[in-house]
Amino acid sequence: MGPGRPSVAGGEGRSKVDEAFPRAMRVRKRSEYLAIQGGGRRFTGDHYMMFARRGAGDASARVGVTVSRKVGNAVSRNKVKRWLRESCRRLRAELPAGVDLVVVARPSAASAGYGPTASELANLARRVRGLR
Repeated sequence: MGPGRPSVAGGEGRSKVDEAFPRAMRVRKRSEYLAIQGGGRRFTGDHYMMFARRGAGDASARVGVTVSRKVGNAVSRNKVKRWLRESCRRLRAELPAGVDLVVVARPSAASAGYGPTASELANLARRVRGLR
């Protein structure tokens, strides 16, 4: 660690660890993505589509992100994925428990920005709450 940088094991860096997007909150397998997209309900917005399917019991919501090459080059796709992951991480409390979600970016997502991404995902999450 360089000067002026707090270590994770030390006191100040600990909040970053608590704010992480843990593995248990992510959809990770292709078969899970396909099951959610094929058997779930679809909610659409201007820049994103969200597929939702009931998951395992009372576990916290799991989220998967899909950004295809239609969105843009690798730099654009990675930027959109960062916006989506950060938005989902901050919306963790608003996501309904026991639901698996897949967020699919539309081509217009590359020009959306973080603010519109966060507000659109919050709106889609509120619509998903009625899924139960």
